[in-house]
Amino acid sequence: MDGQNTAASPSEAPGLFVTVLKQMSQLLQDEVRLARAEISQNLSRAGVAVAMVAVGAVLAIVGLHVLAAALVAMIAALGLSVGTAALIVGGPLVALAVGLVMLGVNRLSPSALMPDRSLRNMQRDLKTLKETTHHV
Repeated sequence: MDGQNTAASPSEAPGLFVTVLKQMSQLLQDEVRLARAEISQNLSRAGVAVAMVAVGAVLAIVGLHVLAAALVAMIAALGLSVGTAALIVGGPLVALAVGLVMLGVNRLSPSALMPDRSLRNMQRDLKTLKETTHHV
């Protein structure tokens, strides 16, 4: 450098303050857009979770039908006991249905749908804005 003082003069301070406010405003608008995109992404995941719950429910119904069919078939064939046949066929389907429903419900929790990154960024930006305005 050539020895010149690069600090802003008092007359430039209001202009710098306005520039900082404009930049912070733009940053906050960008963060809001990011939050909207993140919420949209989380809602898409919620749609998949709802589909899992629905598939789990359908499998549970199929499992119940299989249990009923196994009972009828075992009575007709007089092979294995009715209870054993029903457990062998319907048990795994019901267990799978319960697993899918539990997985889907966990993915629908409010904490899983929150736009965490965007909220952290916005909090950091607001803190920076407060610090900037206190120094001016």
